[in-house]
Amino acid sequence: MDPYAQRAATSPVRFLYGLNPLAKLAAPLPVMALLIFVRDAATPAAFLLLAYAVLLVGVGFTRRLVAVLFLALPIGAVAIGFGFALWTDAARVDQSVIVWQVGGWTMYGGAIEVGVATGLRLSAIVALTLIAGLSTTGPDLVRAGVQQLRVPYRIGYTALAAFRFVPRFGYELDVIRQAHRVRGAHGGRGPLAAVARWFGYIVPLMAGAIRHAERVALAMDARAFGAYADRTERHLVPWRVRDSVFVVAFWAVSAALFAALFPWGLA
Repeated sequence: MDPYAQRAATSPVRFLYGLNPLAKLAAPLPVMALLIFVRDAATPAAFLLLAYAVLLVGVGFTRRLVAVLFLALPIGAVAIGFGFALWTDAARVDQSVIVWQVGGWTMYGGAIEVGVATGLRLSAIVALTLIAGLSTTGPDLVRAGVQQLRVPYRIGYTALAAFRFVPRFGYELDVIRQAHRVRGAHGGRGPLAAVARWFGYIVPLMAGAIRHAERVALAMDARAFGAYADRTERHLVPWRVRDSVFVVAFWAVSAALFAALFPWGLA
């Protein structure tokens, strides 16, 4: 994805696109930190549903969203849960329920509970990060960090320029592949030919990267990048009232869920 590309127009109902990137990070961040210390399954499941509700309402409904929410996250949760169920020490879980036995090895219900809780916890944390990840562009995040958090623009925009190299490399790699096909330098078929093709891509790709880095450096010098402590912003990313409302509302709902479920067993 091109981090400089303009976001496609969406319905006004998709409110996440209109929020400050820092608000979308600040709202779920305390919940993500607290979920690390949660060991039950109900609490992460509740926050997983909350994250799904926010995403389905606030983000444009695309194939990418469907694939992430209904394929990648569930499959990841199942795989992680099963893996942790296998790795859990049987001596430290409830052994009253035996799920299955293979020779001298036994899978207990307590291990399954630990695996399910762990898979749900990690999935909930990932889903909460998607609130900002699926509705924020790289330039807006950098601008918000520079304008609201007072991050030095030398750091922010340098990191953004480096991030811009990723789609550039993808484009140049595609051009190099097409040039090799035109010249018939495909090298045949099979794994050895594939390795040879990739070695043939390295040198022109590195040469293109060096040329691009030199052009970016000259352009930044020509614009007096880093000459002054502050820099005029062409595009502002302000913190509005709706950003504060979203953060406070998300914190209130999260506090209500923690109070209702209270997963630490201190009550």
